[in-house]
Amino acid sequence: MASSRPQVGVGVFLVRGNSILLGRRKASHGHGEYALPGGHLELDETFEECALRELAEEAGSKIKVKEMTFLCLTNMRRYSPKHYADIGMLAKWKSGEPIVAEPDKKEDWQWYDLNNLPQPLFGCTDNYIEAYRTGKVYFLG
Repeated sequence: MASSRPQVGVGVFLVRGNSILLGRRKASHGHGEYALPGGHLELDETFEECALRELAEEAGSKIKVKEMTFLCLTNMRRYSPKHYADIGMLAKWKSGEPIVAEPDKKEDWQWYDLNNLPQPLFGCTDNYIEAYRTGKVYFLG
């Protein structure tokens, strides 16, 4: 059921060389779409803490990152009546391989070349890519 107020989501644009980490969604909105790791911001959590927690919960604690920074903000209304303020974080991969830590939510995790991404992409993933390539940080939705 949708909330009566927008929620806050945090996504992780994890880069390894010219590839990003995507998994195919199984649950909730965007079923069957390829998505970045991410989820809901919890009370008193920083954006970075949320991004790292969600990455570990979804893709396993062996994934290590470096250089976590803000990437973009999207007012995401694509899945109405769900509505999110989506905060995109950029992280560079340091070590570890992803596992499907939440098999009820994701089918798999794979590294995909930025120039050859699977379709369909979840929500505002296109915005993350544009932000990464151009430096644009805000997207209307």
